[in-house]
Amino acid sequence: MTAVCLALAAPVASAAAADTGAGGATGAIKDRREARAAALRAVTGAGAVAAIAQVRDDGGLWRAGSGVADLATGTPVRTDGRFRAGSITKMFTSTTVLQLVGEGRVGLDEPVERYLPGVVPNGTRITVRQLLNHSSGLWDPTNEKGGLFPDSTDVDAVRAWLDQGGLTRTITPEQVVATSVAHAPNFPPGTRFSYSNVNYTLLGMIIERVTGHGYAQEIGARILRPLGMSGTYFPGTATDLRGPHAHGYVTLVEGPGPADRSIRDVTVASVSWANSAGELISTLDDLSRFEKALLGGRLLSPGLLREMNTTIPVEVDGRPTGLDYGLGLARLQLSCGPVYGHDGGVPGYSSQLWSSGDRQVAMSVTTNGDLSQITAQLVAEGAFLEEAFCGTHQATAGVQPKLG
Repeated sequence: MTAVCLALAAPVASAAAADTGAGGATGAIKDRREARAAALRAVTGAGAVAAIAQVRDDGGLWRAGSGVADLATGTPVRTDGRFRAGSITKMFTSTTVLQLVGEGRVGLDEPVERYLPGVVPNGTRITVRQLLNHSSGLWDPTNEKGGLFPDSTDVDAVRAWLDQGGLTRTITPEQVVATSVAHAPNFPPGTRFSYSNVNYTLLGMIIERVTGHGYAQEIGARILRPLGMSGTYFPGTATDLRGPHAHGYVTLVEGPGPADRSIRDVTVASVSWANSAGELISTLDDLSRFEKALLGGRLLSPGLLREMNTTIPVEVDGRPTGLDYGLGLARLQLSCGPVYGHDGGVPGYSSQLWSSGDRQVAMSVTTNGDLSQITAQLVAEGAFLEEAFCGTHQATAGVQPKLG
């Protein structure tokens, strides 16, 4: 779902940082921690309501927060709180599908029609691999104009949709798929990359068809419980966020002045539309634990990890973005080398999860502002990743590319 235009600068609470590790901090370590905290404050300085982040490596754990959890109370954001992780969900869905590949129950190059007969009109020509790497060509009704949601540039339509309870409506995977296949595909399968949430909706349906269990149940049994991810869950049709969490906001921008902007709290919302493509709720610590296990070979065999890391380029208007996409795992080129993971975004929330192999970085931002402010916050997120991995507080390639 494309985020509604946001606005209004949020009050910024002082960043609180926590570190665990052996021994006292040297001057260099202290400088690095302070640089990370400054990079995190830059995200809220760009207008985000709150930003929390965690860096875990052999040297220990660094975690910090900047901003407030609730604009109404001004309560500082908690670094152990839950948040909507958005498209980071795709890493969990793809890992589960690849486990089924390893068990001989799903074939990467088998057609979708084999597992979901009659569901996708072109299903005999679209493979499971093409769903995983977004080369199916299927139209995305959650992000494109004319899809399931009002055009974000049409303020009257967005206001009416919000006032009529659109944010809390349940949208089933079957509705997402039906809306997608009623539209012409973007291109023939396998010819290029185009990010589409419906690909992962279909993968969730394949998990269910093959195992006899819902995707949330299967991911819970295969990943969440074995890794002890007690702060992570799939909300399904529930609209609340359990436990401590930061509020999410959108603001309707109807003119140039402050009086022309109205802020909306979108914390209570249905993300049923995102399903196995983006409904996950999690914590910084849980996501870091998952990525370490995934890239460390605890969840997939070496051969399947190689498949997951086989990428195609992500381009915008024919130009490279610094991102490549594998099977639910993206490769992002930073100044010091590549990192692997995914980002995520649903209204009010932006998230990042990346690893260099020996270091995991997780981040959640409650975004805020008009288009230029949101762009500045994305640049600041990219600058934080540069600082966390490379020790250079700078944005890469201008604007940080955003997948979902």
